[in-house]
Formats: sequence, C-alpha cells, structure tokens
Amino acid sequence: MLAGIGSRLLLGLAATLATVLYAIDSTIVNVALPNIQGTLQATPDQAGWVVTSYIVVGAIVTPLAGWLGVRIGIRAVLGWSILGFTLGSMLCGVATTLAQMVVFRMVQGAFGAALVPLSQVALLQEFPRESHGRVMALWGMGVMVGPVIGPTLGGWLTDQVSWRWAFYINLPLGLLGWLALMASMPRGGGDRKRPFDTLGFVLLSVAIGCLQLMLDRGESQDWFSSTEIVAEAFVGAMAFYMFVVHSLSGREPFVDVHLFKDRNFTVSMLIMFVIGIAVISPAVLVPGFLEQVKGYTPTQAGWLMAARGAASILAMMLGVRLTARFGARPTMALGIALSSVSLLMMGQFGVDTQTDWFVLSSLLQGLGTPLTFMPLSLVAYATLPDRARTEAGVLLTLIRNVGSSVGISVVIALLARSAQANAGHLVEYFSVFDLRRWAAVGQLPGPDAATVGLLGEIRRQALGIGYANDFLRLAVCTVVTLPCVWLLRTPRTGARGAVSAAAASDH
Repeated sequence: MLAGIGSRLLLGLAATLATVLYAIDSTIVNVALPNIQGTLQATPDQAGWVVTSYIVVGAIVTPLAGWLGVRIGIRAVLGWSILGFTLGSMLCGVATTLAQMVVFRMVQGAFGAALVPLSQVALLQEFPRESHGRVMALWGMGVMVGPVIGPTLGGWLTDQVSWRWAFYINLPLGLLGWLALMASMPRGGGDRKRPFDTLGFVLLSVAIGCLQLMLDRGESQDWFSSTEIVAEAFVGAMAFYMFVVHSLSGREPFVDVHLFKDRNFTVSMLIMFVIGIAVISPAVLVPGFLEQVKGYTPTQAGWLMAARGAASILAMMLGVRLTARFGARPTMALGIALSSVSLLMMGQFGVDTQTDWFVLSSLLQGLGTPLTFMPLSLVAYATLPDRARTEAGVLLTLIRNVGSSVGISVVIALLARSAQANAGHLVEYFSVFDLRRWAAVGQLPGPDAATVGLLGEIRRQALGIGYANDFLRLAVCTVVTLPCVWLLRTPRTGARGAVSAAAASDH
C-alpha cells in the first residue's frame, strides 16, 4: 500500500488526469473535424478516418493493455501509455498531411487504450479497501465529465485559437500526470511468467476492429447495402465465434473466461454496456438538437451542456454517501431511474421547448449516470480475487467503449432515417397552391422564397421529431436494465463495506 497521504493524493491526481486525457480526446476532435479537413485538404470521407483510426486502434489495443499490466506491472504500462499518448497528441498538432494525422491518431489510440482501465486498477490496487468509495468517485469524474466538456472545449479552442490546440492541450496534462504517477506508485508487480495467447489476441483484435469499422463507416456506406459493411460484419462475426471457441478450449486463453462465472462481473458487464450507450449518445444528440433544431451556437449549446457536468461532479460525491447508507443496489436503481426520467424528458423536446427544460433534463442526466457508475465500479470487483482486477477492469472499459460506439452509430442512423421519413409525411400536408396563396396575402415574400422557407421549416420539424424519438429509444434501453441491478450481490467484505467505511471516516 502507499505510504503517506501525499503519495495517495499524487496517485489520485495521476489516475484522474490519465482518465480525463482519454475521455476528453474521444470527443474533442469531433468539433474540430471540419477545420482539420480544410487545413489538410481532405474530403469529408477521408477526414472521417481521423476519428475512425483513433477508435479502431484503441479498441484493438485495450485487451492487450490488460495482459501487459499483468505481465510487466501497472506502473510501467500506465507510465509509458501517458508518455506515448502525450507524444501522439503533440504529433497530431503539428501534422501537415492527412496521412500523418491518421498515423499519429493511431499512436494516440494505441497508447490511450490503457489509460482508463489501468488508472482505475492502480487506485484499487494501491488504496486500502475502505477508501475505494472515495477514490472511485474521484476517478469517475474524469469518465463522466470528459465526454461532456470535450465538445465544448474543442469548439472554444477551434474558434478562439486553432484546431491544433485541441491536441496541444494534452501536453501539460500528460506531463503532469506522468510526473505524479512516477512519484507516487511503487515499481514492480508484474508476472513475467504470464504467457501470451497470440491466436486469441489476433482473433479478438479482428472481431473488435471489424465491429468498430462497421459502426463508424456504416452510415456513410448505407449500412448493409454496402459490400464493405457486409464483409466487415461477416469477418468480425466469424472471428468472434472462433475466439469464443478458442477461449473455452484453450489452456491459458487471452481472456480468462472464468471471470464470467462471477455473477457480479457478468451483470456489471451488461449494465456497463448500457452506460456506454446512455452516457455518450445523449452527449452527441443534445448539442445536435440545440444547434440544428433550436438554432443555438456551439458556444451556447456548450454552456447548456455544462449543467450536466456540474451535476455529475456533485453526484459522484453524493453517490459515496448514498451507497454507504442504503447499499449499492438502491443507489444504482436511483441512478438508472434518474437517467430514464431525463431521457423521457428529452423525448419531449420540440422546436418550442424552453431553455429551462433543457437544463433540468441535463441536470437529471448528470445526477443519474454517476449514481449508477460509481457503485457499479465497486460491486463489479467485489467478488473477484485481487489478481483478476486488471483483466476485469480492461474488459469493463472495453464493453463500455463498444456500447458507446454501438449507441452513437445506431442513434445517428435512426435519426437520419426518421428525419427523412418525417419530412416526407410533413410535406404531404402542403402543396404549391398553399405557397401561392400565402404569398398572395403577404404572409410570405413570394413563391420561391416561400418554398425555401417552408422546406427549411419542414426539415427543422422533422429533425426535432427524429431527435425526440431517439431519446425515447434510449430511455427504454435504460429502463430495461433496472431488473439487472437486483442480480448483483454485495458481500460483507465487498463494495458496501468499503464505501461504508469510507463514509464513516469522513466524519
């Protein structure tokens, strides 16, 4: 265990910064992408690889990060990951061609894959059990708040300075995190005898890579009408099937299948998948609604989204107290309920929705997600042996990232199809005679202008309905996980005891 409060604070700082680095960078570049496209003289499809390369490589390397953490130790892998991610960020900032940018983003994704899972494992490993509640609340802030502030920060930096600063911002954060880690975490802890399952890693990498490519490129390629998407789906499914067979029959598989015999861990994986959908998808949809339907500027939308981030910070602290008093399962149930209510409120969004309705729904979303995430992060490990934490942490991060990718791809695809269908239905209520009549009585300046204005309004209304339908779908997805909470067990020496002790020590 760590010696001294100072070392513990430094490790907490290092883990939080590592988490924030990855969480922010997952969304910050999306806002700056049009500017990057213009500077690097790329087409929209080519520019999309700036995001795709980061996501795909990160997803592939994430399972490898778990094996490396067990083999050479958490400190070594996390330290090199922070340095590599920081270097990759600097290189992205100075890139002058699209090819350079894609390669450097792959570097970012490869080194960034270990940041979130291993920073969590480092805290659980080095802090005493009675402190796990507080440190998970601190660590969870980066996971929850990062995707929210990423677009806002990226938009502001792009508008006020340059898109390159969306990458340069990582340099001071990365160096500070690395110095804090080196000064606080002891060396060693690796198991040099841990073998490497090459076949298992290759099969899992192919499966994850194909899935991420399919999800990221599906919308632009019109999904399964494209030969590329069909091929990626087929190859990915076959690779995953072979991976499962190999893991069940192999002596020392790449992923320890015995982890899934633990009920807490398996149920936590399911809930974490839904969290990945419920956290990231609204963070993408809400700014789009505010800008495209309500006509807000990116800065105005960012300020409205800030309410969610502020509520998340409060909820992380509140979650420790609630879990200590009532237990992990009631706290998680409350979190899921609040998230569901917020999504139902968002499902009522329309062109005439008032600002206070946006703020209230964002506040509830910001409260609900951490109240689910924080106790889940404790209960997931409560019934696992300490040696399994690294691999379990990596798998939980992987499933959350997959959930995020699936959620974003599905809601964007459904939004596009729904908006098109809604526009078709709305157009049926108007005709050219209506336009001429309105123009004749002076309600519209002329038939041509009337047509343009009417079509614009129809598009806006259709998009608004599409966004509302997406939010309602996410609400249903969140609600159906509520029964899963009661399948979790909280042993006397597990998460509840840790959180109770943490809360008691605060008095």
